[in-house]
Amino acid sequence: MDASRTDDALPDALCVFCGSNPGRRPVYTEVARELGGAIARRGRGVVYGGGNVGLMGIVADAALAAGGSVVGVIPEGLAVRELAHEGLTRLEVVESMHERKQRMAELSAGFIALPGGLGTFEEILEITTWAQLGIHGKPCGLLDVDGYWCPLLELLDNGVEEGFVKESTRALVLVDDSVDGLLAQFDAHRPAAVRPWLTTEEA
Repeated sequence: MDASRTDDALPDALCVFCGSNPGRRPVYTEVARELGGAIARRGRGVVYGGGNVGLMGIVADAALAAGGSVVGVIPEGLAVRELAHEGLTRLEVVESMHERKQRMAELSAGFIALPGGLGTFEEILEITTWAQLGIHGKPCGLLDVDGYWCPLLELLDNGVEEGFVKESTRALVLVDDSVDGLLAQFDAHRPAAVRPWLTTEEA
């Protein structure tokens, strides 16, 4: 596993994790569209799960409409169900969900989670865990649309309070309730030194 590989990464591309559903409130769609466009206007590419539905499709379409490069990575099992976006800059079809996540990590210079379901929860927590373990030094952030991520942030803070999450690990999770604010944090981020593994005391 080497999420720090950059030989074929897109320059400054950001990976967006988000729901395959649009959610119940219009604000989710609005912010997804804003994020896709904002990333493209900053000259960054978008890497995402390759779908044409829900917030996934909205982010991709907004980035493309703003002249951005969008690469989707989708497992074959989902692509054959006609969920794949056919209008992307590039669509990569892989064999498994594990390969999908690894490929998205390789292609991206940072990771942003919009509201989403179990898949989004798992993706942003896993990629942040990789940062904790020193597998990569890329920024990981939550776009906290109308407090959607507050329960997760409370869980992380409780983990710190109870001694299961280190303060340094908690600090890996960048958070902002605005697109511009979160992207500014990403712009200011300096890659951490990547270590092959943590000691027992650091984990």
